Amino acid sequence: MSGLGAIADNIERTITLSDRTKSLDSSLIHDNNDITKLANGEVCLTSESTNFRVGELLLPNGESYSGSLLGNIPEGSGKYRWSDGCRYVGEWRHGITHGHGKLEFPSGAVYDGEFSGGYMHGEGTYIGPDKVTYRGRWRLNLKHGLGYQMYPSGDIFEGSWMQGTPEGPGKYTWANGNVYFGNMKGGKISGKGTLTWINGDSYEGSWLNGAMHGVGMYTWSDGSCYIGTWTYSLKDGKGTFYPSGSRLTAGQELYLNALRKRGLLPDMKKQSQVSHIHHAASVDMGNVKVSGKLPERNLLNFGQSRPANVSLERRWSLEVAIEKVIGHNLDGDMEDAMSAPILEREYMQGILISEVVLNERFSPPSGRARRRQKRFVRELKRPGEAIIKGHRSYDLMLSLQLGIRYTVGKITPIQRRDIRNSDFGLRASFWMYFPKGGSQLTPTHQSEDFKWKDYCPMVFRNLREMFKIDAADYMMSICGNDALRELSSPGKSGSVFFLSQDDRFMIKTLRKSEVKVLLRMLPNYHRHVKTYENTLITKFFGLHRIKPSSGQKFRFVVMGNMFCTELRIHRRFDLKGSSLGRSADKVEIDENTILKDLDLNYCFYLEPSWREALLRQIEIDSKFLEEENIMDYSLLLGVHYRAPQHLQSLISCSGRTMADGLEIVAEEESLEDEISPQGLVLVPRGSDDSVVVGPHVRGSRLRASSATGDAEVDLLLPGTASRFQIQLGVNMPARAEYIPKEGQTQVFHEVYDVVLYLGIIDILQEYNMSKKLEHAYKSIQFDSVSISAVDPTYYSERFLEFIRKVFPTYAVAT
Repeated sequence: MSGLGAIADNIERTITLSDRTKSLDSSLIHDNNDITKLANGEVCLTSESTNFRVGELLLPNGESYSGSLLGNIPEGSGKYRWSDGCRYVGEWRHGITHGHGKLEFPSGAVYDGEFSGGYMHGEGTYIGPDKVTYRGRWRLNLKHGLGYQMYPSGDIFEGSWMQGTPEGPGKYTWANGNVYFGNMKGGKISGKGTLTWINGDSYEGSWLNGAMHGVGMYTWSDGSCYIGTWTYSLKDGKGTFYPSGSRLTAGQELYLNALRKRGLLPDMKKQSQVSHIHHAASVDMGNVKVSGKLPERNLLNFGQSRPANVSLERRWSLEVAIEKVIGHNLDGDMEDAMSAPILEREYMQGILISEVVLNERFSPPSGRARRRQKRFVRELKRPGEAIIKGHRSYDLMLSLQLGIRYTVGKITPIQRRDIRNSDFGLRASFWMYFPKGGSQLTPTHQSEDFKWKDYCPMVFRNLREMFKIDAADYMMSICGNDALRELSSPGKSGSVFFLSQDDRFMIKTLRKSEVKVLLRMLPNYHRHVKTYENTLITKFFGLHRIKPSSGQKFRFVVMGNMFCTELRIHRRFDLKGSSLGRSADKVEIDENTILKDLDLNYCFYLEPSWREALLRQIEIDSKFLEEENIMDYSLLLGVHYRAPQHLQSLISCSGRTMADGLEIVAEEESLEDEISPQGLVLVPRGSDDSVVVGPHVRGSRLRASSATGDAEVDLLLPGTASRFQIQLGVNMPARAEYIPKEGQTQVFHEVYDVVLYLGIIDILQEYNMSKKLEHAYKSIQFDSVSISAVDPTYYSERFLEFIRKVFPTYAVAT
C-alpha cells in the first residue's frame, strides 16, 4: 500500500510557480526598457521608474501580465499568463505571487487560496484534473497542517498532513462506510488507531504500514472479541477470546484502560477530540461531489470491504468449530451465550498452537485466576508519576517543553556543517527570555516568566543526528500533548528524573559542578562517540538551564533511555564493582526497584564473540572515563526473563521464595505469563521494516557464528509480535544461571533464558578534592577496596574485573 497522498501530490511539477515568478522578476529588471501597454491601450517604450500604475506587460517569451505595477514590477492585484496556458489571478508583492490568488494549470487543475513568496502557502483549496479535492493548510507548495481531502472514489481523509502526505492523527472514511480513526505515518495507517468496518467488525490497536501489528483488540459484530498481539495482520503470541455475551471483569477493564494509558491501545477520547477539530476545519466541504478512478496501489483499497484476511478467516473457522465441540452455539439464546467459555489462545504466525479454558464453569477455581487479576492491576504500575496541573513540577515541565521546542525549532533550519571548536564551551551557549505574556520571539504560556539557556546547541544537534533522531520526533516525544512522568531518584544525588511519554528519553537535573564537567569533557565525548559506534556510554542529546523569575536555577540534561523496549524489564541492576552499601534498601522488590552489586546472584553467559565484543567495548569506554578523571560510574543492566517450562512445574511444587525476590518472580509470574515462555530463537537478519531496532542506537549488528555461519541475526521471541535487532547492549540474548549465596543449599540448577539491555551511566563525577577527602575518611573506617570513592585508575580496573565475573566464559559453566 502506498501513501494516501499519492493522488495530486505532484501538483503540476512541471510548473513551478516560484521559479516562474522569480524569472519574471529578473526578466523585468534585466532591461531598463520594456514593451509596455498602458491602460488606455497605447503601447510604448518606458524607462524603469518607481511610480505606481495600472498597465500591461508583454514579455519577449510570449508571456504577459496585466494589473498593478510599481515601476516595471507587479505589485498589488494582477493577472499573469504563461506561454503554456497556465494563468494566475491574484495579489503580487515585489514581482512574486503573495497574498490571495487563483492559479489555473494547463491540465485543468485549479488552486484557490493563499500564496507567500511565490509558493502556495497558507489556507487554500486544490481541485485536480481528476476532481480530487483538497482544502486545508499548505506549506511551500505541499499540503502541510490540518486538511480535508475528497478522492474521486468518494473516500474522504480529514486530519493532519506533513510534507504532502497524511501524517499524524486523522480520520479516513471510505465511500462504502468503513471508517478509520487514528494515526498516520508517511501516508499509511501506522501507530494507534481504530478501523470499523460497515458490517460492524472493528479493530482497535497498533498498526504498521497498513497492517495490524502489535497489541490490539478485534471485535466482531456479534460482540465477541479477541485481545492479543498481531504481526502484519497475523495473530502472533498469546491472547484471549471473549465470546458474544461475556462480560469483562473489573480487572480486565482495568487492564484495557492500562493499555490505553500506556499508548498500546488508542485513546478513544483523544480520537473524538481530533475528529471534532478536523470536522470544524472542513465543514464547508460537505457538498463537494467528485468521481473518478484511483491508482491501484493505494491505501484507499484497504478498507473497501471486510478484509479477506487469512488469519481472521482461520481464527473464525477454528472458533466456530471449537464452540460446536464444547456444545455452545453463539447464535443461540442469551443464556447459552453467557455460558460460552473464555479462551486463552496462543498463535504463531496466524496458526493456533494452544488453547486453555479460563472461565470458572469449565475449570475449577484456583490461585491462577487470582494471580491473573493481580497481573491486570500491576499493568497499571508504570514507572513514575504523571506531571499534571497541580503537580509540584508542572510549571517546570511547561518551561522545559517550551525551551526545548524553541531550541530545536531555531537550530533545525540551520544548514548542516562539521562541528568546530567554537561550538564548544560556555561561549557557544545562548539564552532567551520567556515572559508569560509572550514576545516577538516566544509564545504566551501558562508558566511563570523564566530565562532559558541552551548549551552548545550545534554539538547536541550533531549528536542527535548521529543517532538518527529526527528533530520533529524529538520535539513530539518531549514536548507533545502527553505529560512527562517524574521518577523518584534511585541514587543519593538528589537528582530529579523525568521520562518522556513514549519512554525514549530521560531528562535528569544536574548540579552546577556536573554541568561544568560535561562542558569540559564534551569535545572528547563527542569524538569518542563518533569514533566508537558501539559505545555503551550514556547518550546525551541536550543540555539546558531554566531560571524562573522567582526561584532557583534548574539544569537539565536530555539522555537516551536504555530501557525503551517492547519487552518488560523484570529486574534492573546498578553495578559499580564496590561492596560498601551496595544493596537495595527496599524490602519489597518489584520490577522498578534498582538493585545493586550485592543483590545480584546470577551470572550471564553470552555467545563467546558477543562477550568478547562487550568486554572490549566496556574496557574502551572505562579507559576514556579514566582519562577524563571520572569515577563512580555504573553499568546499568536490565534483564527480561524467559521462564523455562520445566522450571515452572518444579517451582510450583517447591513453593520457594528468596530474599532477593528473583525466585518470587519465577513462582508468581511464570504461571501467569508475566515471564514469557521459554524460547530465544536466532534467525537470519530480516528486512529493516520487520525488525524492532532499539532507539538511539548506532553500530553494527551482532553475528552468531554457530547459528547461521557467522551471519547477522535477529532475535525472535515466541509470544511477541516482533523480531528484535541484536546490537551491543540492546536485545542481547543470554543464559542466566543462579549463584547460591554462601552457606545456601541449591535445590535446583536454575537456568533462565534472558534478554539483556545495558549501558554505562553516571559519568559526570570527577575525582575531585571532595572525593579524595571522602576516600581518606572512609578508608579509615572500612576496607579501601570496598568503597566507591577511589581514584579513576583503580576504579576502572576494579569495575572491569567485576564485570568479567558477571559475564563469565562458557568454560566456567557447569
